Amino acid sequence: MGSTTPTTLDLGPQALIVARLAEGVGEEQLDAPTPCPECAVHNMLGHLLGLATAFRDAGRKDLGVTTDTSPTTAVPDIEPGWREALPRVLDELAEAWRDPAAWTGETRAGGVTLPGAVAGAVATDELVIHGWDLARATGQEYEPDAAALRATYEFLLAAADDPSRGDIFGPIVPVPDDAPLLDRAVGLSGRDPGWKS
Repeated sequence: MGSTTPTTLDLGPQALIVARLAEGVGEEQLDAPTPCPECAVHNMLGHLLGLATAFRDAGRKDLGVTTDTSPTTAVPDIEPGWREALPRVLDELAEAWRDPAAWTGETRAGGVTLPGAVAGAVATDELVIHGWDLARATGQEYEPDAAALRATYEFLLAAADDPSRGDIFGPIVPVPDDAPLLDRAVGLSGRDPGWKS
């Protein structure tokens, strides 16, 4: 996985795209389904807030409760003030990973110790794929940051044959080789690019 993991990547453009998608979610859409089974829009937004917090702290090497909590501990949800909190934490996440030191050494996220560069790749993947989830669930246009999308595709492709990938992703959904890169990344993440609510 080493050769396909970026040394550094500015997560700011993709974080801003996700923040704008969240801003576009109407109150009436919070209970709508998403491509993640048993996960409504409000759960997806809660997950994004939790992962942004965890990976912000992982990038800062500020290890503790936020980086040690498994994402499967409980179904995430939003709380009052999420509309202000999510864009702020996404911005803090991007800022943390602009420090080259975030990509070196070891850190923790989701209760797992991993190299900084791998944690950065996972954070990128989370922002790109869950951005697609949120856009598809709420009927918004979605064009991820090109560099983040390429890094996500390479990360997911490198993990495609990993026997432990089932613990993180669903079964790969076959997508034609000539399909758009986003569709191929979505398929590798275990989602159907043609999903509709």
